[in-house]
Amino acid sequence: MKKLLAIVLALAMIVALGAPAFADGKTTINVRSFTDEVPKMIDRYLELHPDFAAKYDVNYTIIATTDGLYQPALDQALAAGGSEAPDLYCAEAAFVLKYTQGDMADFAAAYEDLGIDIDAEIAAAEIAPYSVEIGTRPSDGKVVGLGYQATGGAFIYRRSIAKDVFGSDDPAVVAEAIGAGTQSWDKFFEAAAALKEKGYAIVSGDGDIWHAIENSSDAGWIVDGKLNIDPKREAFLDLSKQLKDNGYHNDTQDWTEAWYADMAGIGNQPVFGFYGPAWLINYVMAGNSGGSAPGEGTYGDWAVCPSNVGFFWGGTWLLASKDTQNAEAVAELIKWITLDSSDDGLQYGWANGTWSGEQGTKDTVASGAVMARSNGELDFLGGQNMFEAFVPANQYANGSNLTQYDETINNYWRDAVRQYTSGELSRDDAITTFKTNVADNLDVEVDF
Repeated sequence: MKKLLAIVLALAMIVALGAPAFADGKTTINVRSFTDEVPKMIDRYLELHPDFAAKYDVNYTIIATTDGLYQPALDQALAAGGSEAPDLYCAEAAFVLKYTQGDMADFAAAYEDLGIDIDAEIAAAEIAPYSVEIGTRPSDGKVVGLGYQATGGAFIYRRSIAKDVFGSDDPAVVAEAIGAGTQSWDKFFEAAAALKEKGYAIVSGDGDIWHAIENSSDAGWIVDGKLNIDPKREAFLDLSKQLKDNGYHNDTQDWTEAWYADMAGIGNQPVFGFYGPAWLINYVMAGNSGGSAPGEGTYGDWAVCPSNVGFFWGGTWLLASKDTQNAEAVAELIKWITLDSSDDGLQYGWANGTWSGEQGTKDTVASGAVMARSNGELDFLGGQNMFEAFVPANQYANGSNLTQYDETINNYWRDAVRQYTSGELSRDDAITTFKTNVADNLDVEVDF
């Protein structure tokens, strides 16, 4: 009995200390994510690297961001430390700064402390600058997170509508019509008026311009600990009202059935375009176009051109816990997913749609070196190479206007703007309501 008790206690100590070995002799790497995207990538790495798979088991904890469940669970695990903390974890653009630069940044391991020659790797892969900026911890200037996608935004438009209204579906013609590169919305609204005359909406809802406005602003929601309403973001009140009052959109909200219907061309008015990065095309629009091949629904009737304002939207960053006991293995995974620009890395496979071993979805990736030798032609875009628009867009993207509270504050702002444009609140009252919500619910100083 004493011998059995000793064995049980010894096993308990091993678990408590986070000792790596299980019965199969492998070390366990714990990963936290909010989707199965990164777990699928790691599974693919295990398939391609049997020597690694022979040494490590990877345990995934996936908690969706819906209902606000992911961050509290992750925060608790990181704060507990030791074996409770994940070796590797994910953060998306809406809240990544909390983990790279905000309240939870000290729990992240610097990439260089994992054994990654980070400056050399970033230079060799030509990583999009905004991705590095977002993943750099201000307290020590060290990179603690990198993304694998590049999410610079462009304008995605219907070819048939462009021909009808502007006489051509050529990206250069449409770019000129919406004022590409002007950092202004003047030409956009001129185009909206021309489209309206022929019975078309320029966008589906005000959310379609919000992401471009939000991530092209000069400053974020928090400046020196106080709520800040950047002039470009405040102008969203007026731009949104202009869209609604003139019937330039279908007044949908993004991520709703009405929004998806406009992608298929079956909404109240045919919609000309959407602002977004490559992932919006691949993972949202294509599946909601009403078809899966040219000639079906709106599939194949789309093209992409530069935006009138430079912006990015979304992305996922990978971080490692400072408490990880598997630094070498975690570094291998991080490098393969975010930094390896060879033909065998995730970046090349992701860009060319071959990362899973068969032809699949192509996407823009963080590595400029990979993008320069990749083919972004899509049937959905009528054969256009989308990288011609998205690669320059990644260079214009700005990562300095994010804060750790963006997800929450954006919801307050979008709600206040909708109340204003619907006539429920005056412009001043909408701003006051927004400020009150921030003051009442966040630890942020607010001037009224």
